[in-house]
Amino acid sequence: MKITLSVIKADIGGWVGHCGMHPDLIAEGEASLAKAKKSGLLIDYHVTRCGDDLQFIMTHKQGTDDKTVHELAWNTFTSCTSVAKKLKLHGAGQDLLADAFSGNVKGQGPGVAEMELEEREAEAVIVYMADKTASGAWNLPLYSIFCDPFNTIGLVIAANMHKGFKFEVHDVKESKRIFFNCPEEMYDMLILIGAPSRYSVKAVYSRQTGEIASSSSTQKLSLIAGRYVGKDDPVCIVRAQGIFPAVGEVLEPFARPHIVEGWMRGSHHGPLMPVAVRESTPTRFDGPPRVIAAGFQLADGKLVGPVDMFDDPAFNNARQQALDMADMLRRHGPFEPHRLPLAEMEYTTMPQVKRKLQRRFEKI
Repeated sequence: MKITLSVIKADIGGWVGHCGMHPDLIAEGEASLAKAKKSGLLIDYHVTRCGDDLQFIMTHKQGTDDKTVHELAWNTFTSCTSVAKKLKLHGAGQDLLADAFSGNVKGQGPGVAEMELEEREAEAVIVYMADKTASGAWNLPLYSIFCDPFNTIGLVIAANMHKGFKFEVHDVKESKRIFFNCPEEMYDMLILIGAPSRYSVKAVYSRQTGEIASSSSTQKLSLIAGRYVGKDDPVCIVRAQGIFPAVGEVLEPFARPHIVEGWMRGSHHGPLMPVAVRESTPTRFDGPPRVIAAGFQLADGKLVGPVDMFDDPAFNNARQQALDMADMLRRHGPFEPHRLPLAEMEYTTMPQVKRKLQRRFEKI
C-alpha cells in the first residue's frame, strides 16, 4: 500500500518563555486533524510537542508537497496561534512568516519532512523531533546510521545493505543539492556535511532497491526571514528493519551526544540530549538542545503507536554525558566555542549590536 508520511512542525507560542507547550494548543491541533481524518483527507495522525514546537505527524494518500495537506497544517497552526495569543504565550505565531498560505508551507516558516512509501509487511518508522537546534543537527546521526559499521553492524553482516545508501545533501545557503553514493563517496560527502551550518542531509535512499530510507527538514528560518526569528528545530523520519538499519541501530547515534548549534537565542553550541517527550522542556539557559523519538508501526496507513523511544534508562548515560558537556560549554559564557563563530552570528541578534559600534571603529 502506497502512503505518504508527513511531519510538519511550527513554534507558534511557548509556555513559559520558550520551554514548553500549553495543552490548549495541543487540543486545538487534535481537534483540527480529527476533522481532517473524518473527512477522509488524512488516514491517521498524531499530535505531540518537543519543547515549544507543535508537531503534526500525518498519514495520507496525497503524495508529498500536497497543497491540501500543507494547507491543513497551515490553517491549524494559524488557529493554534489565535489560542496562543489569547493566552499571551511567548512568541505567538513566530514560525508563521507569511501573511497567508501560498500553496506549500515550505518557505513559509514551518519545518517539513515527508516521504511517500510502499508500505511493507512490517513497516517500522522513527520520527525524530528536536528543539533549540538547527537543521544540520541530523547530519552526524544520519551518517552514523547509514554509513558507520561501528554504529550499524548490519552494513557488515546483512547482505541486503552491502550496496550502501545514497545521500541527498542540500546547500541551504545557495539552494542547491548534490547526491553521494556511499560508501565509495563517503569521504567527499563528509567534506560538506561536516559543516552542518551550511550543508544538511535532506534524504537517504537504499541503493539495493532505490526506496527512500530517511527524510528530514532542511528549512533555515533565518534565511527565510532575513533575520533571527528562532531556531529551526528540525524533524526527521527514518525507516527501520529489513533493507534498512534495525531500530536499535537507528537509535544508537543518540547514545553518544554530539554538539549542535542553537541553545539560547540560537547563538550557542550545546549537546543534543535524547529525552522522553515529558522531559523535552528545555529550561536551563533555554536548553540544552533536546531530541525526542516517536516510534510507529504503519498498518494500512494507521499510526500504531507511538512508543516513546528515548524513555529508556539505557539512555541515562547519554543524558549525563550531555549535562557534563553542557557544564563545560557554559563555562565559556560569551566566548567561543560556546558562542557561535561571528559568521554564524550574522543570523542571530548580534548584527543590531554591531551596527551600534560601527562608527566608533578607527583606522590603525
